[in-house]
Amino acid sequence: MPTPIDFTTVSTRGLESSPHAEALAGLRANEARYFKNKYDLVFETTPASEAPELVDYVAKVLLERDIVVASTPLEVTEMMVDTADGLVRWTYVFYESGLAINVLYTVNDNKKRAVGFKLADGMDVPEELNKFKFARMKSKLAGTIRGSYFVVKGEYK
Repeated sequence: MPTPIDFTTVSTRGLESSPHAEALAGLRANEARYFKNKYDLVFETTPASEAPELVDYVAKVLLERDIVVASTPLEVTEMMVDTADGLVRWTYVFYESGLAINVLYTVNDNKKRAVGFKLADGMDVPEELNKFKFARMKSKLAGTIRGSYFVVKGEYK
């Protein structure tokens, strides 16, 4: 059952096993605020164990760069967003290590297709992502967010 993420009262619900639970909850709330402000959508997550197909989808896209995430997935979500560029499939996985990965995939064409990585405040860069450079961004909800991305070249439907 999907749970709406409240970005005014940040909760660690579903993320308690993470050593960075509070920072990861802030990062998740930051994403919820983005979708509410930009698209007027409610960001809802589900335990990863209830939607393993979303974890598998993200893992399949990551293999394009030979990336295998070592951490346990905790929560997932997927949304179809109608934008000026067409219909966009957004898939998120939040991991126990404090890592959040999203796959942005334009369904109608291949204009915008990318994988984004965000690291919760205080976590080290996972070994599988050490070849990426991370930019820093301040967030009232998440503290310092470090993020990176790569452009998706393959077809993943």
